[in-house]
Amino acid sequence: MFRQSVKMAWKSISSNKMRSLLTMLGIIIGVMSLVVLVSLANGAASSVNSQISEIGSNLLTVNVKDDKGRPLKLEDISELAENGEIKEAAPVAQSSVTAASSFAEETASVYGTTGAYAEINEMELYAGRFLKGTDIENHTNAAVINAGLALEVMGRMDVVGEEVTLEGMEYQIVGVLKAKDSDTSTTENLEAYIPYTSLIRLVQDVPYEVTRFVVSASSEETMDRAQEELEERMLERFSQDEDAFSIVNQSAVMEAMENVSNTLALMLGGIAGISLLVGGIGIMNIMLVSVTERTREIGIRKAIGAGRGTIMMQFLIEALMISLMGCAIGLLFSWAALKVISAVGDSGSAYTLSMGVAWIAVAFSMGIGVIFGMYPANKAAGQKPIEALRYTG
Repeated sequence: MFRQSVKMAWKSISSNKMRSLLTMLGIIIGVMSLVVLVSLANGAASSVNSQISEIGSNLLTVNVKDDKGRPLKLEDISELAENGEIKEAAPVAQSSVTAASSFAEETASVYGTTGAYAEINEMELYAGRFLKGTDIENHTNAAVINAGLALEVMGRMDVVGEEVTLEGMEYQIVGVLKAKDSDTSTTENLEAYIPYTSLIRLVQDVPYEVTRFVVSASSEETMDRAQEELEERMLERFSQDEDAFSIVNQSAVMEAMENVSNTLALMLGGIAGISLLVGGIGIMNIMLVSVTERTREIGIRKAIGAGRGTIMMQFLIEALMISLMGCAIGLLFSWAALKVISAVGDSGSAYTLSMGVAWIAVAFSMGIGVIFGMYPANKAAGQKPIEALRYTG
């Protein structure tokens, strides 16, 4: 019985190809909206989370807004690491400069910091070394550059020992950071890391006092205790004024981002779900037309013994097939659309078809087919044989 119902449903769909395709169009658009929008939201969230993860999840960033006449010095930052809950501490100041060599000239971000910054941010070296304590003490013109600056300004990665000009001043490259992506053609920001004391001399608007520094906890489990200890130290220094500084907990930022991402995905999924509901209304509409057109067929089938359940199953299966076929086409188009978006979009972002979202689309389409096919199927099954046979259209 079921196989016969499927054959009859397929015959009805294939005999009205254009009408069936137009009916599926609502489901196709709905599925594409659901899958593409949610995949884009998830892809963007993954990209942001991965960038945050690269910085480190056991990282605390402190910004000093008002030093209350007791500015932080480099030695004060070093003393913070003496606390058991704090593993490393490093000052950081940033400015935009012109980086140049005989190969090229580009605008780059230069960071003034200490050697602890590399360990806090888990930086990996391609060659050379990171900044040492002697570089800070002697104000040496030493620079560690990232892969982006090495390739764009120096022309290659093997440049340890060579000179790079930052804002007209020559710096010796003592280290090159490993590329974030194994594909070295991937565009990276152009960055250089020099001693904090050297940045003060290089850029006039960078104060000697430390107004921003980063701290790493001994482990992710001690993050809260490290933050509490850091808050106590800062409050003690800045006259118990909570507004004099701010502490950003990296793990809290990641958690907030996950919540925002989940909310965004649900919101976009809900908006896309409306498109599927509109597609379902289209299926119900066309199935009602089909029931009217096939009234005599229904009468004949009932006259030769087809029961209410058989007729109902036939039309319900037809609605379900239209919905699932539209879903399959929508998933195929979604996969193609995500491939195109990934190809033409930001090289750092890759949008893929999530199987979880795909199965949600399939389940939603099945529900749409059953719910919106139920009324037409019930109407067809409720036809009286004699009245159906008398129907002339």
